[in-house]
Amino acid sequence: MQDHLVRVVAADAMVRAIAAVTTNTVDEARRRQDTYPTATAALGRVMTGAALIANMLKDRQKVTVQVKGDGPLREVTGDADAQGGVRGYVLRPHVHLPSKRGKLDVGGAVGTHGTFSVIKDMGLREPYRGIIELVTGEIGDEFTHYFASSEQQPSAVGLGVLVVPDNSVAAAGGYFVQPLVGAPDWVVAKIEENISHALPVSDMVNMGYSAEDILARILDGLDMQVKERRDILFSCGCSHERAERTLIALGVKELREMIDDGEPIELRCNFCNEAYMFSIDELEELVDKIKEKSGLRQVQ
Repeated sequence: MQDHLVRVVAADAMVRAIAAVTTNTVDEARRRQDTYPTATAALGRVMTGAALIANMLKDRQKVTVQVKGDGPLREVTGDADAQGGVRGYVLRPHVHLPSKRGKLDVGGAVGTHGTFSVIKDMGLREPYRGIIELVTGEIGDEFTHYFASSEQQPSAVGLGVLVVPDNSVAAAGGYFVQPLVGAPDWVVAKIEENISHALPVSDMVNMGYSAEDILARILDGLDMQVKERRDILFSCGCSHERAERTLIALGVKELREMIDDGEPIELRCNFCNEAYMFSIDELEELVDKIKEKSGLRQVQ
């Protein structure tokens, strides 16, 4: 099944909801970063949550979700854009903890002390930043708490990643459901009842549920109407040119030290693990570019 996302309204447009199937996208991130199962589950949940938030943005806008905790993972980041591109990385990919009550212990890997941040790049001079303290370390709980506390919008968020014995991702996905201001109490009660009787989202995806099927289960009895369907895929915007700009930003002094070491420099993207090599001659060219731009290059 192609990874995809669906946005709907329900209950006479008193409820908005988004669901995504992200199995292939998360597995691509897992493959590129060689993550162990617990790290994979945390990474996949953050990436999926970022994809859900990004669908609420306008074209060319982006969101970064960053989880920093005192657990062994230390940091997990997910980036997504409004077109369906998603990427992510985990600072310590080779983390795997013993299962807890039959499930991967993502909360233990993240930790309970730290921050959960949502950074929205909406094309303005400064991005919007919403930061809360971690509550449980469980990624779904943190998203739910973020919407309730930072954006003052109580919501239900479900996220799940199923990792199989060969360490690959068999299923990944998530949903976001938000009753709008003025929604009747019976609508909220119906959503809560449906969620309490629904299977975990990773189980639904593993059984072949589409994103629309997931929302149909969560919004059963509330007259759901589909507003958008969109493909999702792993997408990283890194390039040799961007790596070059990173080196230029270091300045002449640091570049000259690299040149004096006499070894080529490798820069590796945190998100996709792509490596970009720069020879000594290329480093010399970057020094010349900096000098030309600043007017410091001497006339020979």
